[in-house]
Amino acid sequence: MIHEHVAAVDLGSNSFRLQVGRVVGNQIYPLDSLKEPVRLAAGLTADKWLDAAAQRRGLAALARFGERLRGFAPDAVRAVATNTLRVARNAAEFLAQAEAVLGFPIEVIAGREEARLIYLGVAHTLPNQRIRHLVVDIGGGSTEFIIGRNIKPLLLESLYMGCVGYSLRFFPDGRVTKRNMKEAELAARRELQAIVHAYRATGWDLAVGSSGTAKAICDLLEFNGFAAGTITREGLERLRHRLVLAGHAAKTGLVGMRPDRVPVLPGGLAIMSAVFKGLGLEEMVYSEGALRLGVLYDLLGRYHHEDMREATVKRFIQRYEVDRAQAARVATTALELYQQLRPQEDIETSPAAQFLAWAARLHEVGVSVAHTSYHKHSAYILANADMPGFSRRDQALLARLVLAHRGKLERVQPLSPDAPEWQLIFCLRLAALLHRARDDAPLPELHARHTAKGFELAIDREWLAEAPLTAATLDEEVGQWASVGIGFKVRNLRTHA
Repeated sequence: MIHEHVAAVDLGSNSFRLQVGRVVGNQIYPLDSLKEPVRLAAGLTADKWLDAAAQRRGLAALARFGERLRGFAPDAVRAVATNTLRVARNAAEFLAQAEAVLGFPIEVIAGREEARLIYLGVAHTLPNQRIRHLVVDIGGGSTEFIIGRNIKPLLLESLYMGCVGYSLRFFPDGRVTKRNMKEAELAARRELQAIVHAYRATGWDLAVGSSGTAKAICDLLEFNGFAAGTITREGLERLRHRLVLAGHAAKTGLVGMRPDRVPVLPGGLAIMSAVFKGLGLEEMVYSEGALRLGVLYDLLGRYHHEDMREATVKRFIQRYEVDRAQAARVATTALELYQQLRPQEDIETSPAAQFLAWAARLHEVGVSVAHTSYHKHSAYILANADMPGFSRRDQALLARLVLAHRGKLERVQPLSPDAPEWQLIFCLRLAALLHRARDDAPLPELHARHTAKGFELAIDREWLAEAPLTAATLDEEVGQWASVGIGFKVRNLRTHA
C-alpha cells in the first residue's frame, strides 16, 4: 500500500534526524524535519561500549520523534542506525529500548548499504543526472564515498573515520594546534589510501558533499568570504589557518559557527582536507540530499515493486549459480505450507512470507563453496556479504532460516518455543525435505497446521510407503523438533480431521 505520508529516521553517530515527506507519484516532497545533536559516538568508550549518558540523549531524542510519528502506519516509517550502533558492543540492549520509545523497528545498516542510500538521496537532488558524480558524506563515525551516474552507484565504500571520533581522538577538549591538525589529516589520508587508486581510476565530473559536516563547512566558507557557495581547496586552507590560529573552534569569531558544530568541526575539517588532498579535488558542491532522503526513496521503491532487496536476491542467485528450478520448487512449497499455518494472512503482502521466499531462493548459495555442510556456508554468506537493501537484522534472519533448513535444529540461535520464526523454519525445512529428489514429480496433498504443542503434518501414508527415504527423514524430524522443545506429529491425511 502506498501511503501519502512517509517518514525516515536516521540514528547517526553525531545527530539523530527525522524526515517526513509527502508522496506524489514517484516524487517525495519534504514536509517536516527534526534534528537532535545526540553525539552518540562521543559516548563510545575505548572498549566499544555505549555509555549511559549517550544512551539517555538518544532515547530522549527518539521519544520526541515517536510523538511526531504517532498515527503513521508501520510500513510508512523506516528507521536506520549507522556506524556507532554498528560497532557498539551493547547496541542490542540500547536498540531494544530505542524501538520501544520510537514505536518502530530500527535497522542497523552496513557501511556500504549506508553509502548506497546516501547516494540515492543525493541523486534525487542533482540537476544533471547524466554526468558522473563523486559523493562524499562525512558522518559522526564514518565517511562514505560513492561514484555514480543517474541513480546508479558505480563504486561504494565506507571508511571508519568521522567528525565525532576524530574530534575526540585528535582534539581533546576542543584544543586545535598545527600539530594535532596535521596528525588528524595524516590519519585520514592513511584511511583513504585503500580507495584512492580505484576512485581516481574510475573518475568523476562533479564532487558533491552531503550531510552536516559538508553543510557546516560550506556555510562557514561562504559567510566568511572564503569561498562563493562551494567548498574549495583554498577555502579549506583559510578555514584551517583560522582554526589553528584561534586554538579552539569556539574562539574563531567566524560568522555562522553553530554551537552544535563547535565540538566536531576540527575533526570534520581534518577529514575534508584529507579528502581534497587525497582525491585531488579543487572544488565540491553541497547537496541537501542525504541518508534520510535516500531511505524515503528506497521505501517508495518498495511500494512501486522496485525493491532493492529483490534485485539483490536475483544478483546472488546469478553470482552463486543457484539451481533456479530447485529454488523455485522449494519456495513454492514453503509458501503453500506457510499459508496453511497462517490462513488469515495475505502472503502477497506479508513481510514474513517475503523473507521465507527469499530464504528459499537463497538456501543453496553455499553449494558454490562446498556441497558438504552447504547450509552453513549459505548462512555465513548471507550473514556477512554486502547485500544492498538488507539491514544487518534482515541478513541475520535470512542466515538463521537458511542454517536451520537442514541438520540439527539445536544450532539455531536460541529462540523461545513460541517464536514466530519457528513457523518460517518449519515451512522451509519441510519444503527442502520434500523436494530432496530435485525433480518435478508432483507432491502428495499436504495439510500443515500449528498446534498448541508445535506442528502437525497430514500426508498420505500410501504415498509415504512409496517414498521410504522421505518417510524416514520425517521420522527423524520428530526428534529434531523435540530437541528444541517443540512437538512435531505426522498423521495420515485420510484420517486427518
